Amino acid sequence: MPRASQARAAEHRAQVLDAASRAIREHGVDRLRVQQVMADVGLTHGGFYRHFGSKDDLVALAFASAFEERAQAVRRLVRRAEESGEPPRAAFLASYLSTRHRDAPDRGCPITALASDSARSAPGSPLPEAFADGLRRTADLIGALDGAGRERALVDICTAVGALTLARACGDDPLADELLATALAHLTAPTGGTPA
Repeated sequence: MPRASQARAAEHRAQVLDAASRAIREHGVDRLRVQQVMADVGLTHGGFYRHFGSKDDLVALAFASAFEERAQAVRRLVRRAEESGEPPRAAFLASYLSTRHRDAPDRGCPITALASDSARSAPGSPLPEAFADGLRRTADLIGALDGAGRERALVDICTAVGALTLARACGDDPLADELLATALAHLTAPTGGTPA
């Protein structure tokens, strides 16, 4: 295959992964339609198998893509925080537990969006492995913020993911904002515990 064709194929594959990643985070694995994903990026359904072996292959790679996209976003946020003198962990938590993040599930945290799909996957599915790998890398990234460490990162993730999941489930109810604010106050309190 000529180089231009290889580059174009790689570009199409990346576009399909991005579209699938967004669709899965917004609607879940069960509602992912390969034909729609291909159409969303201007490709035909017939070209799918030139890029992926199966729908499960696409989903596992889309999981990995979602985690990498969010890791890059966290790295950008950390750079901005460091440049402004803000503690990176506090900046990350404020961004994560924001209404903007709550209201953008298609570009948001893959942990929140994909945990249930991974837990419900069939035996032998590649999804739990892809999910656990992404979660592990996320914990390492968060653990490096302000020297928080792995245990603190896991507590941050569990608390923030729980708050975001519950806030999304509340829809427009004011409780959604209260959940985000309470979790943020708790996680950023000087002792890491309940704020005064």
